Amino acid sequence: MLRTKVSSLSFALGLPLATCSFALWAEESFTIILKNHLFTPAQVEVPANRKVKLIIENQDPQVEEFDSFDLNREKVLFPNRKSVIYIGPLAPGEYSFFGEFSPNTAQGIVIVKEPNNAS
Repeated sequence: MLRTKVSSLSFALGLPLATCSFALWAEESFTIILKNHLFTPAQVEVPANRKVKLIIENQDPQVEEFDSFDLNREKVLFPNRKSVIYIGPLAPGEYSFFGEFSPNTAQGIVIVKEPNNAS
């Protein structure tokens, strides 16, 4: 009897956990291309207070490193490959990023807006 109750409880608790893990995969994603040592688009608008996925595709033949002191992120971007960086949830504001090996050209900004103000 006790075993049946524990199994039922485990199943009941497992269902919400499965729903939550599905929600983790449902976040919004934004693609940024790195080509000729430039990030395109250089400005990405994302919703406030939500976790989002940045997909960065390095189309250059050289390695680059995505760096952001504002976002507290650093990621090696291998040539001709896509990389994923998760950010957020973030408060509204502007968060800069750059390519460590091309800091004068590879620059960008994440603009975080409340959903009702996003365009």
